[in-house]
Amino acid sequence: ATFCINLSLSPSDLVTSWEIYYLNRQMNGTMVHDVEMDGFLGYLQEQKKVAIDEPEPNLHIYSSRDVDMILNDEYVDIKDEVPSTPPSESQNHYSETSDSTPQTIGSVPSSGKPSRLVTPFGRRTDKFVVKFSINNKPNIENGEKEGNENPGDDEFIRKVKPGKRCSLVIHGSGPETGCRFMYDRIEDRFNALENRIRKYATALVSSGQYEEPLDPTVSSQKIIFTAGMICCDGEGHLNDKSTLLQCSAEHSGGQRVRMELQHLSQFSIFPGQIVGFEGTNPSGHCFIASKLIDSVPLPVAADANLPPAKKQALDQEILPTDQSIKQLELSVIIASGPFTTTDNLLFEPLKELLAYASKKLPQLLILLGPFIDSEHPEIKKGTVDRSFDEIFQTEILRKLQDHVEYMGLHARVVLVPSIRDANHDFVFPQPAFDIHPPDLKHQITSLTNPGIFEADQVKIGCCSVDVLKHLSAEEISRVPKGGKTSDRMSRLANHIISQRSFYPLYPPAEDTPLDFSLAPEALNISLIPDILILPSDMKYFVKVLNLGERGEEKDQVKCICVNPGRLAKGEGGGTFVELEYYGNPDTTNASIVSI
Repeated sequence: ATFCINLSLSPSDLVTSWEIYYLNRQMNGTMVHDVEMDGFLGYLQEQKKVAIDEPEPNLHIYSSRDVDMILNDEYVDIKDEVPSTPPSESQNHYSETSDSTPQTIGSVPSSGKPSRLVTPFGRRTDKFVVKFSINNKPNIENGEKEGNENPGDDEFIRKVKPGKRCSLVIHGSGPETGCRFMYDRIEDRFNALENRIRKYATALVSSGQYEEPLDPTVSSQKIIFTAGMICCDGEGHLNDKSTLLQCSAEHSGGQRVRMELQHLSQFSIFPGQIVGFEGTNPSGHCFIASKLIDSVPLPVAADANLPPAKKQALDQEILPTDQSIKQLELSVIIASGPFTTTDNLLFEPLKELLAYASKKLPQLLILLGPFIDSEHPEIKKGTVDRSFDEIFQTEILRKLQDHVEYMGLHARVVLVPSIRDANHDFVFPQPAFDIHPPDLKHQITSLTNPGIFEADQVKIGCCSVDVLKHLSAEEISRVPKGGKTSDRMSRLANHIISQRSFYPLYPPAEDTPLDFSLAPEALNISLIPDILILPSDMKYFVKVLNLGERGEEKDQVKCICVNPGRLAKGEGGGTFVELEYYGNPDTTNASIVSI
């Protein structure tokens, strides 16, 4: 009674406050004791002070009724119950986008955000802001589109006419769904590494610029050419004094030799990298390198002779015979998980992304895991009351099915799993998700991780393992004195192409379950992709990689490398990439957009 009088509380308010205080402190028992009153009074005074100091016109005080409704999944619309301020113009456009998504089935309503919980993600201000962009395509078509738009339409969210459905062809062969793993043997690892060294050496010799590799462990005053894998002489970080070269069993019995790199003006190496060296070994104990060969030209059309089993067409229609002559064009949105913030499992960022895609109408939506992130606090603690598969089916697949049904036949979605997915096999390379959406199997497709596919003949490679971060931690480099410092992210991405492997690092990072017994060819890059997607915790970027010259005409081979960032970061939003490909990387528009 004293608390009610002094703090101007009604009896029901007092009971509500006690229930919240009781639950937050995880108290036991059903009796109220005197010793608990001092702490409860302090709590009431603190809440009273907050209510006075920070009045909010749209503040809703949650009671035990709200708790019961949340626990029972009894969500109701409280727009009429809670007063709110009029939305701004940008908020109006945004809410229109959220409302355009089809209804979802589950505990979260279809309005794009939960009607009862106001999360930090829902209070963000920088919605759909372009963080970075590359505009290489003349703006003739874009100008025509903009002329047809209403002046009030949002700059980034506007309706366009439905696009043309893109074809989809999957390249390569990865682990099968349901395959057995954790049977990796030392022999498998040795054979995989030996094959990489042999293929690399063969490619260098086939180029006609180098002779057959010789054994670098043999003492010789003559300059020789050799090829092998970069290794470290201990468990520490690689440096120019601890560098070893392991050659193939064919040329040196698999022996290692210490490398001396002081005569190289520049280099960029990491453990597991397959390289060629020219140099001498006068003492038989140390190979003094005079030249480093760290890349082999890779023909763009390297997939032309792939057997049919290596290509999986997902379209029934017959492609036009003149399609190869027509300029390649593709519009795509790329996003990488996590797809929900760390404070809940409401998957708000995913809903906002689908709402954005419903306005922009890309031909292809590429989503890379993790979808059900094993690093999410609620997943790690085991506090969820559904299985991981149920969460994936309800929060991911069902929303995507609703999205493609709403968008029509031209919409296509590609899913790439992650080793952080709690509902999938913890192994790399990783099989595709076992999903078979009814009547939508040609619109929602799952790839292996890593994977290569073609969309309207635009070659796209993707790998959800954070290989850029792993390479960044292990790579060492030297630049010429007074020379221009190279872009590190471009250099790391170039290693992926030049090594012809989605994961060239060996030994792998501790959190990467690399298994060589599972389709080791799945890691191989059989062709230069037009678009290479490498999501990473490192800062987002879109870069055009110059991979060297090809053929007698010395054509420049280029590739667009994309790190879309993470769609959700902590309790806030992250970024994704919107890309429009016109023929080649030099005539491509790309934007990194905050969700």
